Amino acid sequence: MTRLTILGSTGSIGASTLDVVRQRRDRFGVYALIAGRNVESLARQVAEFRPEVAVVAEAADVDRLKTALDGLGMNGSDRPELASGAAAYRAAAVSGESDCLMSAIVGVAGLEATYAAACAGKRIGLANKETLVAAGELVMKAVGEHGAELIPVDSEHNGAHQCLRAGRREEVTKLILTASGGPFRNTPREALKVVSPAEALNHPTWKMGPRITIDSATLMNKGFEVIEACWLFDFRADEVDVVVHPQSTVHAMVEYNDGSVIAQVCATDMRMPIQYALTWPERMDAPVPRLNWRESRRWDFASPDLVKFPLLRLAYEAQETGGSATCVLNAADEVAVEAFLGGRLGFTGIAEVVEETLARAGARAAASIEDVLELDRQARRIASGIVEERSSAPVAVSVRASEEG
Repeated sequence: MTRLTILGSTGSIGASTLDVVRQRRDRFGVYALIAGRNVESLARQVAEFRPEVAVVAEAADVDRLKTALDGLGMNGSDRPELASGAAAYRAAAVSGESDCLMSAIVGVAGLEATYAAACAGKRIGLANKETLVAAGELVMKAVGEHGAELIPVDSEHNGAHQCLRAGRREEVTKLILTASGGPFRNTPREALKVVSPAEALNHPTWKMGPRITIDSATLMNKGFEVIEACWLFDFRADEVDVVVHPQSTVHAMVEYNDGSVIAQVCATDMRMPIQYALTWPERMDAPVPRLNWRESRRWDFASPDLVKFPLLRLAYEAQETGGSATCVLNAADEVAVEAFLGGRLGFTGIAEVVEETLARAGARAAASIEDVLELDRQARRIASGIVEERSSAPVAVSVRASEEG
């Protein structure tokens, strides 16, 4: 049986991972559940899946979790070991009792634990973008040196992983990632200045947390995926293309040197790539809808508008710059998205804040995860200052962002 540590268990990926466990209890068990501050959801998960360890972000939340578990009839020996904080995240990730880490918590909160799991030689199902965007060089070096397995869970990278099984890496000429285009695919550029957080959170295809949903609306999410793909599959940025595919059925394509293009196609259900990451190289039945090929269907593909969505351009440029540029990109984006959701910044201001932060912060090398975290903090301070410079008055209805997990 494969025993899992789920980092970000109360978020959408964490919940989908637990549904895969629920469907195949003969194959999967849960060693540890790690969450942020969503104590009530975590308590319900603990009651159902009976992990040995449950971890929350803050020490104060341990007592809240105890109370919630008491309310579910779990006390004394029924309770798992309860812990809090970054050190507990890392300990659960590297425990010899756990076979696989599902890294799904949003933000750099998951970076240290995921890096520790790589250094411990674990299999990692990677759904946390910030791990490779902020520290791709360090993480991939750890994976190589310690024999870890890093299997992507994002639908696009998981699709690419499957397509790359069709040939040798040296035979590949291009990787193509698809993007839904988000809610503003057909919105005129000028109209983007006045869109509200509620409009931006209305994604046409996926149900996700607030930050990733806004990143999808700006196409920054796709920019992060370009950066991830470069690290995961050893591509240069100019070897990774993005195409807008509103139907979100083709997740990735790989072009080989003979002109063949292999595409990965499946329903828009995250349980398939999650299960693939847990069972690779084996495949087994997944609890997801099947496509009916007898039904008429249409697939559209188009180039993204880099003028209308400049964050995608900035992501390419940051990856080409190297060093800390992608770490700064991520930190500035998180600050700017929070400001937009809080009504202190307009939608188009997100890209403006990110670009200005990149210009002020510069790029330099990071020798350790501690360096990465310090660079992240510095970039956030710069981005926050830029937001304050720009936000003398509210610009939209407030919608507070919340982290998955």
